[in-house]
Amino acid sequence: MSIYLSNNNAGRKLAAILFLFFSHNISAQTKITLEQAIDSTMVHNIEIRQARFDEAIAAEDLKAAKGATLPTLNGSVAAYRLFGRALDPTTYQYNNAAANIAQGSIYANVTLFQGFAKMNTIKQDKYLVDANKSNVAKIKNDLTLSVLYTYIQVLTNRDLLAASKQQLVIANDELARQQKFYKVGQKTLADLSQAKSQVANAEANQTNAQNELERSYLTLTHFMERDDKSPFLVVDPPKNAIDKLNTSYTNDEVYKTALETNPDIQVTVNKRIAAESGVDVAKGLRYPSLSFGGGLNTSYSSSQSTVVATQITGAVPIGVVQNTNAAVVAPVYQTRNVSFGDQITNNFNQAVGFTLAIPISNGNGANINVRKAKLNYQNSLATEQLAKNNMRKTVAEAVWDVHATQKKYASAQITFKSAADAFKVMQQRYSVGLANSLEINVSENERNIAEFSLIQTRYELILKSKIIDYYLGNKISF
Repeated sequence: MSIYLSNNNAGRKLAAILFLFFSHNISAQTKITLEQAIDSTMVHNIEIRQARFDEAIAAEDLKAAKGATLPTLNGSVAAYRLFGRALDPTTYQYNNAAANIAQGSIYANVTLFQGFAKMNTIKQDKYLVDANKSNVAKIKNDLTLSVLYTYIQVLTNRDLLAASKQQLVIANDELARQQKFYKVGQKTLADLSQAKSQVANAEANQTNAQNELERSYLTLTHFMERDDKSPFLVVDPPKNAIDKLNTSYTNDEVYKTALETNPDIQVTVNKRIAAESGVDVAKGLRYPSLSFGGGLNTSYSSSQSTVVATQITGAVPIGVVQNTNAAVVAPVYQTRNVSFGDQITNNFNQAVGFTLAIPISNGNGANINVRKAKLNYQNSLATEQLAKNNMRKTVAEAVWDVHATQKKYASAQITFKSAADAFKVMQQRYSVGLANSLEINVSENERNIAEFSLIQTRYELILKSKIIDYYLGNKISF
């Protein structure tokens, strides 16, 4: 779309309106600090949520281990009907008649000794809970580093884009000058082509910087998992952030603190202690276990009866006499069924006692479990030592990086100042014909490269310093 203006005043008015419009849009965008970016990541990240589930499961395992030391109390009731010849549980006599049976019991038991296996299981599960807590902190720390790196990448790419835009302005101004000189015959077509080439390079740099900025913003957005999908701006570190950076660290100082505070180490320490307790648990299961228990029982049978009178009311044949075949009869007394309540009371019984379970031979399973627990403990020792070795190497590299980057930044400042001054001098020489187009283009490129290097090194120094803060357990912020 093209806009045609009748005079310069109208053009200035429109320019002012457009400036205010775009300025308002930029200022209206949400500004997100480094701390806010990290907090958003901590709230929305799925890995942290999963790690917290693991922590909660470990906490439930600990509760179960503690509960296993308490006495158990269980009750049961049963009701069924007997058919055919069956043993009546209330009379302990066989009966051919059908009968309804009801039984109830309550039983309590407590383990008095089991080789301290239960106490060691509690200890093991406690350290596994701590290990899961440390793992949550480890994931948070890893994400914090990733967000920090990406946030600084956004800042770097934003400043590189601003620099490339300014360099494009300079290149276009130089091209305009070359065109004027060319029209009056003071410059050649080769000079004009050099200026156009410089503009093309500046445009390419701007495009690349814009793409990298958008990519870094996209990565930061993915880390934050913002519900609000509207664009946002990052916030600059304070202007004196570089001056306030502490770079006077030593390897031993940082490493000693990291061993005490860094969750990468704490995870392995807690798992090693838990594995050590696991050996004690396995050993304890080889010992006999002693438990004490007691129970209450009662029962009812519909076939249970009692004599209500000793007077004989009849007789029933129960056999015959051998040889004579004379009938053998048994007297029949007057009886009645015993009521449910009376049976529950009459059949009520109690039992208490000790149980000693002695493991004798179980396929050598107990000894195998002990050996496996010892191997697991040895593996956890190796894992802990490996984590400490890696931490020592990583800390040494981080301390070296911050010292080297500090020197690199000081050199970049000097290089940029020298290149900028040289470019100004070259512009003056070129304007009076003492330098050719190739020389000024080379000088301009050197200035541009020095500016890009200064921007990148500045943020690199901030990043390296914050990584040291990470190992020292300090809060990551500007």
